[in-house]
Amino acid sequence: MAEARIFYEQDCDLSYIQGKKIAVIGYGSQGHAHALNLHDSGMDVVVGLYEGSKSKAKAEAQGLTVYPVAEAVKMSDIIMVLIPDEKQAAVYQKDIAPYLKAGDMLMFAHGFNVHFGLIKAPADVDVTMIAPKAPGHTVRSEYEAGKGTPMLVAVQQDATGQALERAKAYGAALGGARAGLLETTFKTETETDLFGEQAVLCGGVCALMQAGFDTLVEAGYDPRNAYFECIHEMKLIVDLIYQSGFAGMRYSISNTAEYGDYITGPKIVTDETRKAMKKILSDIQDGTFAKDFLLEMSDAGGQVHFRALREKAANHPSEKVGAEIRKLYSWNKEEDKLINN
Repeated sequence: MAEARIFYEQDCDLSYIQGKKIAVIGYGSQGHAHALNLHDSGMDVVVGLYEGSKSKAKAEAQGLTVYPVAEAVKMSDIIMVLIPDEKQAAVYQKDIAPYLKAGDMLMFAHGFNVHFGLIKAPADVDVTMIAPKAPGHTVRSEYEAGKGTPMLVAVQQDATGQALERAKAYGAALGGARAGLLETTFKTETETDLFGEQAVLCGGVCALMQAGFDTLVEAGYDPRNAYFECIHEMKLIVDLIYQSGFAGMRYSISNTAEYGDYITGPKIVTDETRKAMKKILSDIQDGTFAKDFLLEMSDAGGQVHFRALREKAANHPSEKVGAEIRKLYSWNKEEDKLINN
C-alpha cells in the first residue's frame, strides 16, 4: 500500500474556494469552529440551521448570517454538513438534495452516511471530506493562536475534476493545513474512526478507568484515592504520549511505573481482548453497528436502550466522587463551559 500523502499550506490554493459561498449546516462543536475559521480566513460563509434552533442567536452574535437549511443550500456552492450522524440522511433528503446544483461541493467531517449508503449525491456534485482530528473548540482555539489541528481530507466523488483541490483549500482556510491534511478515503475514515472511539478512546478507556476505580473501592480503599489514581492521572499520561509518544511518556515516569507498564499491560489486554477488538471492527466493517445505531436512534427505537445506558453511566460511583474532586480545581469552570457548549 502506498503511503498516504500529507498536504500543507504550500500545497493548497485558496483561490479554488474564494468567491464561492459556503454553507455550514449546523452550529455545534464542529459547526461553530468551521464557520468562524472560514469567516476569519476571508471566505463567504453562511450558517444553515433548522427553524427554532437555539444556536441562531449565538451564531448571529458572533457575526455570522443564519438562514434555514434549504435557503442556505440554495444560495451556496459548497455545503458542509455538520449535524449529528443520525439526523443527516433525513435533513439531506428534505433540505439539501432538492437544491444541489451541478458543480456544487457537498462536504462532510465524518464519512458515516456516505460510506453506509444513506446519502447518495447526484453525479454532477463533488463529494469530499475534511475531518479535523480534534473537537471543535480546539479547532477554533488553535486557529486563533495561529496554529492548526491535523485533519483528514478525502474525495468520494470528483464531478468537477477539482474536488481534491477544493477540499484542500477548505482545509487550509479552516487552519488544518498549518498542521497537515492527511489524504484518506471515506471508507477508511469511517471504519477507523468508529473503531477508535469504541475500542480505545471512549469505550475502551472509560471502561478501563472505571474498572480500576471499582477494583480499588471494592478492596476497601477511599474512593477519592481510587479516582486520583485511576481516572484523574489519565490526563497526565495521555498528555505525555500526545507530546512525545509512548517512549517519551515512559522516559518521564518512574522506573517503578515503567516496569509495571511492561509486565502488567499484557495481563489486561489479553488475547481475548484482541479477539473482542477484531469482532468490534468486523461489526463496523459489515454495517452491523451502523444498522443497530440507526435503529436505536430512530422513532421506532426511541433511544430507549441508549438513554438507559447513558443514565447507568451517569450513576457510576466514580461520577459522584469525580464531581466533588473537580470542584477543588481551577479548571472546573472550563469543564462546565465545554459541557454546556
